[in-house]
Amino acid sequence: MSSEASAVWNECLRVIEQHVNEQSFSTWFKPINPVKLEGTSLTIQVPSQFFFEWLEDNYIQELKLAIKTTLGSSGRLEYAVVVDKGNSANQPYVVSYPQGNHGSKKGNNQLVTEQKVTPFEMQSLGAEALTQSNLNPNYTFGTYIEGDCNRLARSAGFAVATKPGITSFNPLMVYGGVGLGKTHLVQAIGNEIKNGPETKFVLYVSSEKFVNQFMDSIKDGNVKSFTNFYMQVDVLIIDDIQFLAGKDRTQEMFFHIFNHLHQNKKQIIMTSDCPPRDLKGLEERLLSRFKWGLTADLQMPDFETRVAIIRRKMQSEGIFIPDDVVEYLAYTVDTNVRELEGILISLIAHASLNRMEINLQLAKTVMKNIIKDIETEVGIDFIQKTVSEYYSIKLDDLKAKTRKKEIVVARQVAMYFSKEFTNHSLKSIGYHFGGRDHSTVIHAVHTVNDMIETDSSFRNAITELKKKFKMRSY
Repeated sequence: MSSEASAVWNECLRVIEQHVNEQSFSTWFKPINPVKLEGTSLTIQVPSQFFFEWLEDNYIQELKLAIKTTLGSSGRLEYAVVVDKGNSANQPYVVSYPQGNHGSKKGNNQLVTEQKVTPFEMQSLGAEALTQSNLNPNYTFGTYIEGDCNRLARSAGFAVATKPGITSFNPLMVYGGVGLGKTHLVQAIGNEIKNGPETKFVLYVSSEKFVNQFMDSIKDGNVKSFTNFYMQVDVLIIDDIQFLAGKDRTQEMFFHIFNHLHQNKKQIIMTSDCPPRDLKGLEERLLSRFKWGLTADLQMPDFETRVAIIRRKMQSEGIFIPDDVVEYLAYTVDTNVRELEGILISLIAHASLNRMEINLQLAKTVMKNIIKDIETEVGIDFIQKTVSEYYSIKLDDLKAKTRKKEIVVARQVAMYFSKEFTNHSLKSIGYHFGGRDHSTVIHAVHTVNDMIETDSSFRNAITELKKKFKMRSY
């Protein structure tokens, strides 16, 4: 960069800064680098073809004023557009052309012709874009069960659905593990907006599809159409934003689309498997924007929420499931909503195909076929059976109210191993031992640990039982 070019461009920036807002100035003018000054012709370098076209379409008057003020009426502005950043072995590929020229452009002795109308452009010009939002109509707030695990996210989502782009929840980032209902929630927001009184272009897209569309647009020379399409969106819902990690060109494109939508008070909703601070491989400028609005997490559903989910499924399917089966499922499947719904579907299918009533025994059979922890590995049922046989007591006694010393000891041992060898919560373990609470399980674990330290014969028994469970888990 020449010092003359830098000095002239700094003067231009001072003029431009007086005519655009601070955010637009930072987004569209600070990244520009002055390259050279030849007479009254200034060449500036912009980071992408899209960047150039955006300047030409939106800030051409400001640029003309700046050049005229700084270089006089004969002043001219040319662009050097970085098409490919290159690497250590290859120089960056740059296309140069004068301001105001959207026709044929020459660069590196290659001819770049005017782009043709593309499917993106055709769709964006018609009313079809307002109807094809990629939303699942079954994902609504009415079918989304609220609980302590998701109350903040749901409340924020409903606020956004009521006033998209107006609340301070823009962007809205919803994060959480697999199967906790992220997609259901954000699509419920989209459906609520789409069915509202105002006509809004709502678009749901996975980050993988966004990346593929962008790559195809580069390959086909349709980048402008791609950006035009996305910049018309009133509500953009992008799922699994973490998959943009490491895709620099896609991140740059999303950065510009994000800025445009946000500046124009369009709503942006995203999901991720972790909070923004833990996202790896994303540019810092993107991460900082993700933090502008609200970040809300979804946690594993608690017992009451799981019961509500099961009952909602029963209602939608028009079936009856006994209370003891509902509680068994809610206590046993404490991982995520998706797994719980999958087991419910399997249970309903088994009962329907085999013309059987849904009962506790059928539920346990179905669970054994689905969850390895119950059948092929060490599960609570197997621990209870093994411990009762070892101590020569009835299996039902472990779940009974009896306080006989030998049964109490066996029960505490079984609880101890259930805590060590399974992923069940303390509350779930207590349920499987006659509906006892989590404090009973904690007491059992502490008691067994104390007896291991003080009683050698008891310690030997624990060692022998542990071998049985370890062999089972291999």
